[in-house]
Amino acid sequence: MQARKRYLILLSAGACLIALLYFGGVQTPLFRSNNRRDDRSLHGYHGRPQWPHFSGSLQPFSPWDQMETEEYNVHRSPRQKRDVISGVYKGKRCRMDSCFDFSLCKSNGFKVYVYPQQKGEKMSESYQNILSSIEASRFYTSDPGQACLFVLSLDTLDRDILSPQYVHNLRTKVQNLHLWNNGKNHLIFNLYSGTWPDYTEDLGFDFGQAMLAKASISTENFRPNFDVSIPLFGKEHPRTGGERGYLKYNSIPPYRKYMLVFKGKRYLTGIGSDTRNALYHVHNSEDVVLLTTCKHGKDWQKHKDARCDRDNAQYDKHDYREMLHNSTFCLVPRGRRLGSFRFLEALQAACVPVILSNGWEMPFSEIIHWNTAAVIGDERLLLQIPSTVRSIHQDSILSLRQQTQFLWEAYFSSVERIVLTTLEIIHDRVLQHAARSNLMWNSLPGGLYSLPQYSSYLGDFPFHYAKLGIKPRPKFTAVIHAVTPLISQSQPILKLLVAVAKSQYCVQVIVLWNCDKPLPAKHHWPATSVPVLVIDGESKVMSSRFLPYDTISTDAVLSLDEDTVLSTTEVDFAFTVWQSFPERIVGYPARSHFWDSNKERWGYTSKWTNDYSMVLTGAAIYHRYYHYLYTSYLPASLRGLVDQLSNCEDILMNFLVSAVTKLPPIKVTQKKQYKETMMVQTSRASRWADPDHFAQRQSCMNKFASWFGSMPLVHSNMRLDPVLFKDQVSILRKKYKDIERL
Repeated sequence: MQARKRYLILLSAGACLIALLYFGGVQTPLFRSNNRRDDRSLHGYHGRPQWPHFSGSLQPFSPWDQMETEEYNVHRSPRQKRDVISGVYKGKRCRMDSCFDFSLCKSNGFKVYVYPQQKGEKMSESYQNILSSIEASRFYTSDPGQACLFVLSLDTLDRDILSPQYVHNLRTKVQNLHLWNNGKNHLIFNLYSGTWPDYTEDLGFDFGQAMLAKASISTENFRPNFDVSIPLFGKEHPRTGGERGYLKYNSIPPYRKYMLVFKGKRYLTGIGSDTRNALYHVHNSEDVVLLTTCKHGKDWQKHKDARCDRDNAQYDKHDYREMLHNSTFCLVPRGRRLGSFRFLEALQAACVPVILSNGWEMPFSEIIHWNTAAVIGDERLLLQIPSTVRSIHQDSILSLRQQTQFLWEAYFSSVERIVLTTLEIIHDRVLQHAARSNLMWNSLPGGLYSLPQYSSYLGDFPFHYAKLGIKPRPKFTAVIHAVTPLISQSQPILKLLVAVAKSQYCVQVIVLWNCDKPLPAKHHWPATSVPVLVIDGESKVMSSRFLPYDTISTDAVLSLDEDTVLSTTEVDFAFTVWQSFPERIVGYPARSHFWDSNKERWGYTSKWTNDYSMVLTGAAIYHRYYHYLYTSYLPASLRGLVDQLSNCEDILMNFLVSAVTKLPPIKVTQKKQYKETMMVQTSRASRWADPDHFAQRQSCMNKFASWFGSMPLVHSNMRLDPVLFKDQVSILRKKYKDIERL
């Protein structure tokens, strides 16, 4: 019995001891092993499993915004932290609501300040073009106190340490800027980052909370609605203007000599080599011509493979431009970096880009629907590319090609276009209540000419009428520009006012009084069936005739000089024509431009010929939106030139409308006496009496063309006449019979 008790006691004690050890009650041995950890580590022994330590620069598996915690960083030395974040943006979590100070934009709107250039600092031509484009834009301010956004004068475009354009000590220089504020409300432009062999996206300095306008940026490092992906462009890319797209006409069916082409470097090893090394698998020397060369770099012969000589021979047999302009699709594989010059080249050539660059954030992806202008492929499915492009229907090919031309001319044809698009994207983020719609960005004339401050409704813009299936309202407001005092009741302005007011389409007449004399008494104006509003011009300058007056309630504006001679019938017919072409200027007095090869400058002519490119706003109808665009889009320097000369405002308006529409104005039937009537006006204030008038207009043409970067005016031979005009039929059968009697 006693033995049984002893066994039970021993069994109970053993069970208790096991339970005590199991639940961690005894920890003395483990504690001792921790005290002796350093000694045992010397012999390769660890008493307790440790987290593995990697000596290389292996990227962390978890996203960066999940790593920035105290628990994670407490086990890392400063050097280890720098190694881990190499090539990864520190401000990955930055968004507009967390890293942008909206309060700076409340007082003065969206204004951009460019730091003054520091002495001795080198600057590439491309970066100088970027800064010049900003300074010439409507957003620029020279006062940092008014700025909402700041741009460095330090060249950040090329951050490849092997490049001669690389700016050294940028980290220190940026931190010393007194407005830097850890990069908040700053925009940094960059085309190249990283260097051989891995070409990371590290810029080599801490840009803090600054936004990036960066080429070749990956979707992994791109911060949506904060950064802006821009295209890679070369130093020869024009600052303004730029060449138009190469699609001169739409061929049906839209096939070209080649189906798919590429010509470029082949990298034998390193990043970006996989895709280009495999192109020969789909090259057939017929309609799929993919040419590569390994003849680049100083020591290419040391690394050349068995295909190099054959590839080089084929490469030299084909002209790149000829291939580009005669192919339906153009392959755009990644290079060392994700972006490629081939992208913009394909867009301009109306060659539908086939993108092979996995992980590339497409340029201006925030606003552009790239599936309407490009084919986005997968590098891993290279062998399927030929069959994929062959399966695209010809109707879709034509649509894709047309969209490439629109996007090229709207956003990519010059450095200025790229910069302005970048700024407008940020502007829409800041003023979200007045942001452009996707349709504005992705249809003619594009987001740069569609100012959402004017209206958020597409039906208020003349170039969207056809797309929406609507028509402008069948009424107009006449605006008569008066610059001479009202002395006699027989003056042309009074006759003009009566004739215009009799039009069945007129709802009101506005007389803009830009004369130095006081306003005439109300009884001096003739009685009319429509209201006559006389506005005393405050500034008395020429540009005031194109101000977006709130009193203009109609879509159409009939712009008139005070000495214009028009009948009611002519006004009615012109307005009827305009209703079919609401995005254009429609009117009577026409002028033309030409290139003077002897003087190498643009010329201006008023000769009556069958060719014209301008319709003067002394007797023309156009949409009221162009008043807003003239005042808000054009820089103060151009409007100031017009006001200084008291001339050329009509030429500038024609430049603007043609730049928007890419179309000529429309001339309507006009009596021959108009020219002589204009020229014999005896008023001392008449611009026609000024001997310098014509010379000034010649000068204006060239200054305007310089700002636009090219000549936007388009020639036309079309004149619209009434039905049965001058036909040998009874006058009673004609609707606008009075025009022939004039």
